[in-house]
Parts: sequence; structure tokens; C-alpha cells
Amino acid sequence: MRISAPLSRELKRLFPSRPFHVRFWDGSAVPATVGEAPTFFVRRPGALAQFIAAPGSLGLGRAYVEGSLAVDDLEGAFRVVNEWKPPDLSVADRVRLGMAVAIAAALGGVPRRPGLELILRGPRHSAERDAAAVRYHYDVGNDFFALFLDESMTYSCAIFSRGAQTLEEAQLTKLEMVAKKLELAPGMRVLDVGCGWGSFAMHAAREYGVSVLGITLSEAQAELARVRVAQAGLSESVEIRVADYRRLPQSSFDAIASIGMAEHVGDSKIDLYARKLRDLLVPGGLLLNHAIAALDPESDPLEDLFSTRYVFPDGEPLPLSRIQLALERAGFHTEHTEGFREDYAVTLRHWARRLDERIEEAQALAGVERTRVWRLYLRAAGHGFQTGLTAVYQVRARRPA
Repeated sequence: MRISAPLSRELKRLFPSRPFHVRFWDGSAVPATVGEAPTFFVRRPGALAQFIAAPGSLGLGRAYVEGSLAVDDLEGAFRVVNEWKPPDLSVADRVRLGMAVAIAAALGGVPRRPGLELILRGPRHSAERDAAAVRYHYDVGNDFFALFLDESMTYSCAIFSRGAQTLEEAQLTKLEMVAKKLELAPGMRVLDVGCGWGSFAMHAAREYGVSVLGITLSEAQAELARVRVAQAGLSESVEIRVADYRRLPQSSFDAIASIGMAEHVGDSKIDLYARKLRDLLVPGGLLLNHAIAALDPESDPLEDLFSTRYVFPDGEPLPLSRIQLALERAGFHTEHTEGFREDYAVTLRHWARRLDERIEEAQALAGVERTRVWRLYLRAAGHGFQTGLTAVYQVRARRPA
């Protein structure tokens, strides 16, 4: 008898309406009861063992990363996970299902934790731990990110809602929007917090005649950003530095751009972040904070163990209200707030498609397991923006004169 046959029978009995197919390694199958449905391939008993060891997104994620679980339609799988409402099961039915899973999983032995999984040590959001978290994410490699980002290497929400048709046009729209909101003018000194590969710093210096200090915690990012700055002939007006915002010396910037960086700060440090940026601004200076936000103020992003261990360690998108509270406590006056939730959903669809188109290059650069992580992450993030779990906001605030 096929070892997974009892589990197949229980799934059919307990879930008579199924918007999914399941195919097991030994030939047993559970067909969907609807027309269009994704197929989950349980390739090895280890997939079930992973889920028993860590129920929820972490166990499923581990199985997917190691390859014991696969799916033919990731977008469809997210719809099932987030929208399907299974019937309530009695205690007896739960026990029978659990036993069937355990019997099928037994052949998988003790599940291994994929080597990519990162468990950080030390106080959360300390300078040292934040540096390790950021480097884990970005040290996948500059060439890997270049596979799916646009030519400017802009790694944040592009703006399609102003008429842009291509990813390149939408990212240029975003860079120009930030510059306009900061009221940039020749001779101004600008700080770019979390500068990435230098796209905004270069745009601001080239188009507006400002001088820019860009800071990042990733050595690899900084190295490529400096090369790009030099190739653009902007070395006199753009400096790229590996530095933590908390450790910047006292200065007087006319404007500060923080694009896609506040998500890494965390609730425990967001007030410090706001105070530090205020102190770095001249009186009357403007801050543009562009960040992903959790739309449920009661949610805890750190509970998503798959994301925090495989994608954005310690990533902590905060509600817009928490960002604004921190800015107000620091003495900022908020002048304008704008949301771009749907724009980010479109951006992520572009990134996911571009990565898929160069999947073999991605696997050669980052390995098969890490490429699986990124294919899953880009779609999970996009699903979050599509369904209203997350959004992205630009907040323009001024230090009073």
C-alpha cells in the first residue's frame, strides 16, 4: 500500500470542497473539486516532517526552500492559503488527520533546517544586529538584483499611477516625485538614508545640482554605488558611505530622503530614528519618509518567521500612524501624506516576471534554494499589497524653522 494513501483518503473525506490538487511522491493524489486550481507536489515525506516540526509559514517555507514541496502556480497557491476557508473539524477528525500526516511523514526522518535560514543573536535593532540583517538580505549579490531591477537599480516601489508604462519610467517617476516633494534646488546638501545602489542620490545630484551623502549598511551595495557614481561623473557631488544613521556625526542637511529604510528600524527605535533625522536637518528642512506600512495596527510582522529568517531579518513595517507619531514626538510638522499600495503590487509583478525570465542566471548566481526564496518572497509581498495587508506611504515632514 502507498504510505500516503491514508492521508489522501482523510483529505478527501474531511475537505469535500477543494480548490487545489495534491500529488504525493508515491503516486497518491487528491484532486481538486473546482476547475482552475494549483497543484501542490509533496515530493518527499520530509515536506510533511517540516510542517510537523514548524506548523505554519515557517514549516511550509522550509519545505519549499529545500525542494520537498513544490507548486505549479505560486499565485494560485497564495490565493488558496489566504482565501480558502476549510470546514471546522471535530477533535476526532483532527486526531485522525494528524495521525495520517505523522505516518506519511515518518519516512522523512528528522527534518533539516535549510542552511540559508538565519537566526540573529543579540539585542534586536542594535546597530550590530541591524548591520548583520541588512547584509544578509543584500549580500545575495549585486548581479542577482540586477536580474530583476530596472536599469537605475532602484529597489523600492515604482509609481505607475501617474501614467508610466514601463518599470524604468515608473522608477524615474518615483525619483522625480521625491525630489519635487523635497523642494530640491542647486547648492542644497541632501542626506539619502538607506541609499541602496545610489539611484536617488545620482538623480538628485544630476538633475537638481545638489550635493548628496548616501549611507547604507551593505558593503556590496556601497561598492557598486560608488562605481556607478564615478561612471556618471558625479563623484564631486555624491558621496557613498557605509554607515548607520545613529552614528552619523552632527551635521546640517537641507533635506533628507529615506526611501525603503524605515522598515528596518523597528518599533523600539522609530522614535530615536525620527529624533536623529530631525537633528541632522537645518531648521525649516524637509524629510521625505517612504516606507512599507502594516495596515493592521494589531499585527506583528515579526511573527512571520519565514520572512524574518529568509528574506528581511528583523524587518518590521509599522503602521502609518506609528511613523507619524514618531515624527510628531520628534518635533516634525507633517505636511503631506500619500499612499501607493497598488503601485507596489504592480512593481512586484514586474520584478517577479523579470526574475522568472532569467531564472537560470539567478540559480547560477545565488543557488537553487535562494532563488526559490526570492520567487516566493516577491509573490508573497505582491499578494500582501494586492489584498490590503500592507501598503506603502510617502510622508513629507518639515522641521519647524
